[in-house]
Amino acid sequence: MRKFFFMSEIIIKTAEQIEGIRQSSQLAGKALVMIAEHVKAGVNTEYLDKLIDEFIRDHGAIPATLGYSGYPKSCCISLNEVVCHGIPAPDIILKEGDILNIDVTTILNGYYGDTSKMFTVGEVSDKAAQIIQVAKHCLDLGIQQVRPGNQFGNIGFVIGRYAKAHKYSVVYEFCGHGVGLEFHEAPQVDHIARRNSGAVMQPGMTFTIEPMINEGKATTRVDKYDGWTARTSDGKLSAQFEHTVLVTEDGVEVLTDVTGEYNR
Repeated sequence: MRKFFFMSEIIIKTAEQIEGIRQSSQLAGKALVMIAEHVKAGVNTEYLDKLIDEFIRDHGAIPATLGYSGYPKSCCISLNEVVCHGIPAPDIILKEGDILNIDVTTILNGYYGDTSKMFTVGEVSDKAAQIIQVAKHCLDLGIQQVRPGNQFGNIGFVIGRYAKAHKYSVVYEFCGHGVGLEFHEAPQVDHIARRNSGAVMQPGMTFTIEPMINEGKATTRVDKYDGWTARTSDGKLSAQFEHTVLVTEDGVEVLTDVTGEYNR
């Protein structure tokens, strides 16, 4: 989401609320697993959006993005130099070598789950493969910082340090956010920040980590014709991964992990 300084307090969720957020998060993760086989050359992004919408509704939920502040589709699909909030359309057709982020947020029984990941179309360039790898590791490093007593700024600190070491920039105009009872809650989770800064994590907090890593400049520009599609200001590649996480009594649970990568 675009940076916004929340005035409300960070919500500590109850056990019942956490279970509801967990179920919604798992559905969002499963939607990304489902769509993978359909991401191929010749497919248009509106078709992918339709499949995701049907999958979410078939499982008793609704897509959170549809109608949110006027957003017109059931997910965000962002290709190549699009950083985030790409709007699926029939004239956006995947081609060999494309990279794309698909971002899904579900509302199941009133609870929200939010996740995204990168997909590739056929063989991609070495530079495309590398930025995807770095973006994924940035997310992993951020997740490793989630534990009671740690400060939120340390998430952005380790992400920024790693990205810069690999000659990439971190988007600062958009951030992670609290999620669960609402689409966007406190806190704002910055992906580049000072060490030992920000609020202290406590058990029961749920939020997203979603670093956006750019090949060139960190800045973005939003398309005037739709007011949503955010692109790199220099037209270079961008990559992003996102999970919804829970601060537990002794660490972290990645609520949108449906493959067992984190929660073993």
